[in-house]
Amino acid sequence: MTTITSNNTRPVTTSRASVARPTVFVVDDDISMRESLELLIQSAGWQPETFASAREFLAHPQTLIPSCLILDVTLPDVNGLDVQKRVAVDRPEMPIIFITGHGDIPTSVQAMKAGAIEFLTKPFNSDVLLDAVSGALERSRRALAYEAKMAALRQNYASLTPREREVMVLVTSGLLNKQVGGELGISEITVKAHRGKVMQKMKAESLPALVHMVASLGVSTPLTA
Repeated sequence: MTTITSNNTRPVTTSRASVARPTVFVVDDDISMRESLELLIQSAGWQPETFASAREFLAHPQTLIPSCLILDVTLPDVNGLDVQKRVAVDRPEMPIIFITGHGDIPTSVQAMKAGAIEFLTKPFNSDVLLDAVSGALERSRRALAYEAKMAALRQNYASLTPREREVMVLVTSGLLNKQVGGELGISEITVKAHRGKVMQKMKAESLPALVHMVASLGVSTPLTA
């Protein structure tokens, strides 16, 4: 039986599992390891989801809540490093913690270079794993928050008219209203009206905030939606 050593002093929660809680996915073909990790994850207050194979995990619907993946390097169907490549493309907000029964330095180096949070050799200390999971979930939380922010920003940008986009780019490039009007062949009053609409639609509280939004969007010339 595979074991996880522990001197864990974390409080155990008795609340029922909820899909709203951060989810820790586990992919390992060793049933005893899956069961041990499931209990450990539950005790920390997270929602465990365990899988015996990589294909089973990859077929699971993606989640929009903070999550991470505890992944065995050696699996019967798909190599853990290959799973990592798939996750990096399909679920970039999901950090990976590798576990293995064999201390393979080249493999660990490859996994860490590809973005793994941690690479642990069985048996491992439960506190070390829980700390890694905690950090991974926080990273996932930040990634999801950033993506939600960018999605809202892109939606706001899509609501702008072509003229409003032109005004936004020129205004945030440092031109005065009069100069923007000269560039576009419109009056300064019209520029002010468009500028007001841009600030409103982009939900920008100030010009510096709008400049930051434009930089985040990577907009240097007026774009179509």
